[in-house]
Amino acid sequence: MKNGRNLSAKITCLLLSMLMGTTMMFAESITSPNGLLKLSFSVNAAGEPVYELSYKDKVVVKPSRLGFELKADSGEEMQTNWSTEGGKGIGANLMSGFELTNAKTSTFDESWTPVWGEESEIRNHYNELSVTLTQKAQNRYIVVHFRLFDDGLGFRYEFPAQPNLNYFVIKEENTQFAMAGDHKAFWLPGDYDTQEYDYTESKLSEIRGLMKSAITPNSSQTPFSATGVQTALMMKSDDGLYINLHEAALIDYSCMHLELDDKNMVFKSWLTPDAQGWKGYMQTPCQSPWRTVIVSDDARDVLASRMTLNLNDPCKYEDTSWIKPVKYIGVWWEMITGKGSWAYTDELASVQLGVTDYTKTKPNGKHSANDEKVRRYIDFAAEHGFDQVLVEGWNEGWEDWFGKSKDYVFDFITPYPDFNLVELNKYAASKGVKLMMHHETSASVRNYERHMDKAYQLMANHGYNSVKSGYVGDIIPRGEYHYGQWMNNHYLYAVTKAADYKIMVNAHEAVRPTGLCRTYPNLIGNESARGTEYEAFGGSKPFHTTLLPFNRLIGGPMDYTPGIFDTKLSFLGEGEHSFVHTTLAKQLALFVTMYSPLQMAADLPESYERHMDAFQFIKNVAIDWDESKYLEAEPGDYITIARKAKGTNNWFVGGITDENPRTSTITLDFLEPRKEYVATWYADGIDADYITNPTSYQIKKGIVTSKTKLSTKLAPSGGYAISIIEATPAARQGVVTKLKIK
Repeated sequence: MKNGRNLSAKITCLLLSMLMGTTMMFAESITSPNGLLKLSFSVNAAGEPVYELSYKDKVVVKPSRLGFELKADSGEEMQTNWSTEGGKGIGANLMSGFELTNAKTSTFDESWTPVWGEESEIRNHYNELSVTLTQKAQNRYIVVHFRLFDDGLGFRYEFPAQPNLNYFVIKEENTQFAMAGDHKAFWLPGDYDTQEYDYTESKLSEIRGLMKSAITPNSSQTPFSATGVQTALMMKSDDGLYINLHEAALIDYSCMHLELDDKNMVFKSWLTPDAQGWKGYMQTPCQSPWRTVIVSDDARDVLASRMTLNLNDPCKYEDTSWIKPVKYIGVWWEMITGKGSWAYTDELASVQLGVTDYTKTKPNGKHSANDEKVRRYIDFAAEHGFDQVLVEGWNEGWEDWFGKSKDYVFDFITPYPDFNLVELNKYAASKGVKLMMHHETSASVRNYERHMDKAYQLMANHGYNSVKSGYVGDIIPRGEYHYGQWMNNHYLYAVTKAADYKIMVNAHEAVRPTGLCRTYPNLIGNESARGTEYEAFGGSKPFHTTLLPFNRLIGGPMDYTPGIFDTKLSFLGEGEHSFVHTTLAKQLALFVTMYSPLQMAADLPESYERHMDAFQFIKNVAIDWDESKYLEAEPGDYITIARKAKGTNNWFVGGITDENPRTSTITLDFLEPRKEYVATWYADGIDADYITNPTSYQIKKGIVTSKTKLSTKLAPSGGYAISIIEATPAARQGVVTKLKIK
C-alpha cells in the first residue's frame, strides 16, 4: 500500500465487493502516465483473478474475471500434465484457485519510426503491472501483464515453461469485459469466417433481437451466437465515454470474438475453434494476444490511438528499403460489377490444371485480363502517376474456381492464352509502372502453400513486388475456419515467406488486423471487412465508412478500394443494378479518411476521363504521412481528418458524413504560422445527393493560412476533400485571392 489514499480506495472497493457477495483481495493498481486511467487487479476468495478499469473516475470495465478452461485429457502424449500427482488431480482449468505470488510495476517510454504510417514517429509510453498467479494445488503458475497507456489498456496472459504446464489445449478463454451500462454499440455479427457485414447500430440489449437481420449472405460464413459480435467493437456510453474492445499481436492463436451476457452486459472472449471444436493448441513458453480497451471522452482520441501498434513487437526485418506505399489502379471493377469476367471461356464446367488445353476452347469475349486491356491500364497508370496495375483473372482455373471444395484449383504460375505475362511486365517496366500480382486461393490453403515458393519466385523473376491474395469460400483443409489458429498461422507464414522474396502482401478474406504490420511491414494491406465491392452487390449503408476507422482500422490499414466516380454504374446500361451509396466528392474524401499505404483508384479509366478535374485530387493525394490531425469525429455520423504528406509541407483534408447532410467547420491551425498555402477545395454541389445527384460537385481554389476557417456543406452521404500546397511561385500561378466558400 503506497499511501493513505490507496488504502482508502482499497477499503472502499473491499466493502463494495462484500456487499456484492464476493470477497475481493485487492493487490495492486496502476494509473496511466497522464493519471486519467486506473487499472485495479485482485484475486477474490475463490482464487479468481479480477481486473477493473476506470477513466476520469468513471467506470469503464466493472470487476471482470480472467482465466481459461482447458481440455481435461488429451491422451498419452499429455499424461504428464493431466494425470494425478500424489492423489491430487492437476485439474482442467486456469480459472480459480490462484494466489497472487508476485507483482512488479515498471514504466516504459520510447518513440519509434514506422516504415509507413499515419505519422513519421509514434510514442510508446505506458505503465505496466505484471502479476504472477500460482495454483499451488496443481503446482503451476501464469503471469498476466497489464499495460496502461494514456489511450487505454492492453493485457495478455503469459504461460512460462514448467513441468505441470507444458503442452495444453484451450477449450475456451474466459476473459470478461463487464460493461457499466447498456451502451450504444456499432457491431458486426460474430462469425468464424467473415467480417463482410454491414454494421448495425443499437443498444447492447438490442443485439439479440437484431442478430437475424444483421446476418446477410456471404461466400463463407459461420455465425455462432445470438449475442456474439466481432472486434474491434466500438461503443458509446450514456455518460459520453467512447470504448473500443479489440486485440493486438494475434500470433499462433485463435481470433477472439465477444459473447454478450445481455442480462448483465458482460462480454466474454469467444475464440474461433478448429475442425474438432478446440480453441488453441499451446506449448510453453507461450502467450496470448493482448486484449485491448481503448477509451476516451473524445471520439477523435480513438482514431488517434496507436496502442494497438505499440503492443506489437518492433519490425523483424533489418532491411525495409524494398517496402514502399503503393497507389494503384486495376483490372478489377469491371469484373466485380459483372461487365467483364475472370474466366477465359464459358465452355468448361470442369478444369484439370495441366490437362485442360485452353487453346482448344472458345474465348467468351468477356475475359478482362487480356493483353490489349492491360496495356490500356498500364498507359493510363503511367500517364497519371500511379505505381502499379492490379490484374485479376490472369491465370488458368477460373472456370470452376468457386463452390466446388476443389483442392488443386490454381497453380499461380500459368497464364491464360490471351495474357502474355512476360511481355506485359516488360511493357509496364518501360513505362515506369509495375504489375500487381493476384493470388486467389479459393480458400484451398494446402494448395497455396504447395505452390507458394514457385508463385513468389515467378513474381521475383518478372518484376512484381506486391501481391493481392484472396481466400474466398470455405477453407480447405475442410472444417477449418478463416479465423482459427491454423489459418492465422498460415496468413503470417504467407507474409514472412513473401519477405524472403521482397514481396508485399495485401490479404483479402484473411483475419482482421491486430497491428502486426508494425512487426511485418510488408503486410501492407488487408481487406477483412465490407469493402467497395459490396457497392456493386446491393450497396453498403451510408454510415459504413464513418465507422470503419473506429472499428476495422483500429488494427491496421484496409484496402477499401475507393474512388468510384460513376456511382450509378452507367456502363452497365439500362436495367436494374446496384449503385454506390455515396456522392463523388465523398469518394475523394475517402482517400484521406480511410488510411492505407495501399490505395486503389478503383473505377474504370473512362470514368475518370469524364471528370479529370476531380480526378486531380486522387493524382495529388499522398498515401504516406508525417502527421495526422483528427478534426471532427463521431462514430456512425461523420469524420474529418487532415494529414501532412511525408517529407513535405503539403496537407490533405477529407471529410465525410452519413445519410444526413451536415456542415463541417474547421480551422486550418495545423498549418505553419505566417505562411501562405494554395488550397484546392473539392466538395458536393449545392444540389448533390447520393441517390438523386451523386456526381454534382464543385471545385474552388485560393490562398489559405493557419488562421483560415472553412465551413463546408456536405450532402447526404457526401463529403469534401482539400489539397493544401505550399504557395511557391509555381503553385501560386493564377491564384491571387483567398479561398472563399459560400
